[in-house]
Amino acid sequence: MTAASPILVTGASGQVGGEIVILLRLRNQSVLAPTSAEMNLASPDAIRSYVREHRPSWIINAAAYTAVDKAESEVELAEAINAIAPGVLGEEAAALHIPVIHFSTDYVFAGDGTKPWVETDATGPLSTYGRTKLEGEQALANSGAAYMIFRTSWVYGATGKNFLRTILRVARERESMTIVADQFGAPTWSHDLARLALHVIDRAGSNAESAVRNLSGRYHACNGGETTWFGFAEEILRQAAHYEPDVQFATLQPIPTDAYPTPAKRPANSRMDCSLLATKLGFLMPDWHESLAQVISEYDQLRATGSL
Repeated sequence: MTAASPILVTGASGQVGGEIVILLRLRNQSVLAPTSAEMNLASPDAIRSYVREHRPSWIINAAAYTAVDKAESEVELAEAINAIAPGVLGEEAAALHIPVIHFSTDYVFAGDGTKPWVETDATGPLSTYGRTKLEGEQALANSGAAYMIFRTSWVYGATGKNFLRTILRVARERESMTIVADQFGAPTWSHDLARLALHVIDRAGSNAESAVRNLSGRYHACNGGETTWFGFAEEILRQAAHYEPDVQFATLQPIPTDAYPTPAKRPANSRMDCSLLATKLGFLMPDWHESLAQVISEYDQLRATGSL
């Protein structure tokens, strides 16, 4: 990888894409981070035109239609971005002989049982979001490109729109909050996923397409350990209290999923086995408590400087 060879990162305004762009630019790596006006992911023609004009050395697709509930009523847009665009990117990558890194989700599974999902388990999405993300995986796999798909879960960070920031905001405004306590998974720091993407690029070396093709497939990539949304919220506030001991945060009350109905059904079991990531790619995701501590520290620094 050289600074003269641009890397295309879609979804650069999002949590994962934004972190990837930051890390690449810290290396003085040339980055293509198009806005939706510059490359409309809902338009296959726009995607093809942009890739052919700029001829990147890698494509990292961190973009997605992630409004899980809204996707139930905006099906065509979700399909365009989540299901069709990854295949188009893959076809263009295959023509340029470059690899693709693509991010997917635990929502491709039905979420039943208690066993952590492995990459070969049968899928069974419960929502439009999950279905379209699964179709995007399949489109990329069938595109002819050398690819790696990373399924992750419960992505958050100190910036952007996510569960952690919502909890820290609302817990200042209310005396109590109700949080779902019967959905299990692993909160995953966007920065850890960005580090994974750069690890893959470094590992691939100069013959990137060949290296990635030899390892092409789906990998589960979540922080280690497990919790519930209630447990995650509890730990967020516990750690935040160390930085703001005088703040009276809301009291949390656990509730079952059926007490908080949503248009899109959520998987109850989002546990994912990430051992393949470690054995085949040599990358171990940190425990979620460890990553959360770093995020809370970063959040407090941003809060203290008025940068939130």
